[in-house]
Amino acid sequence: MLTIVRIDLLLDPFGTSWPAVLEMAEAAEELGFDGLWTWDHLAGEVHRSDGVLESWTVLSALAARTNRVSLGPLVLNVANRRPGVLAVMAATLQHVSGGRLLLGLGAGGGRNTPYHREQVALGAEVPGDATRRREVADTVATCRQVWTGRTEPTELAGQRLGAGSGFLRPDPPPPIVIGGFGPRMAGLAGSIADGFNTQAGHPDLDRLIDVARTAHSNRAGPFEISGFAGLDPGWVQRSEGRLDRLVLIVSPSGGVGPVERFAAAAGLATPD
Repeated sequence: MLTIVRIDLLLDPFGTSWPAVLEMAEAAEELGFDGLWTWDHLAGEVHRSDGVLESWTVLSALAARTNRVSLGPLVLNVANRRPGVLAVMAATLQHVSGGRLLLGLGAGGGRNTPYHREQVALGAEVPGDATRRREVADTVATCRQVWTGRTEPTELAGQRLGAGSGFLRPDPPPPIVIGGFGPRMAGLAGSIADGFNTQAGHPDLDRLIDVARTAHSNRAGPFEISGFAGLDPGWVQRSEGRLDRLVLIVSPSGGVGPVERFAAAAGLATPD
């Protein structure tokens, strides 16, 4: 029997194909998984792969080919997309998916990680940790302003645009999940977002959960803790009482067999 609220799959986009992703997604929905996620990367080289599927394109396609599962990026590097444009993209995907988007946002890899190379290769700078955290906060604020129509009046091509200016307003707004690996990002998530995501096997997981929940304690609304790990049924029991959502990584190129075996071992309930 399952002892955790939700079990999701993360479809690894490195070195795979759209047909394999679609087959895995359809199997996951049929088997009773709650959600589907994918990484946000632009260059396969950072994982020693020949290529990687871009996350938002994949999620948009999955929104049209699935009916029940939640969908989300784990997590979008806010440096990759302008905040206002991202807000409209998210509002559109929330509309297309029928309200199934979970908007994962993060600061991207720092200079001491291999992931900064894909930013540099595209001509982008990789600032320090404090600046990248501030950019996450700014993106969250911008998204909520656009979604509620509370943007400031501005001038565009000589024409004055009023507050809101007809931007699509998602109903309901998608929950925002901030990903991170340290207490500063956990605290930021608790103070401004609707959820926090980190490694399920993080050595300081309990501390990060406490920091995030404490930061959220004075805010209204639900707050969800999620963690990602490999496709191992043991994570279900290890996450009991700690995580609200467990996200398990799987390679679509490996076929649906491993996912079917996990669902059977974990006692996943097939939806009616």
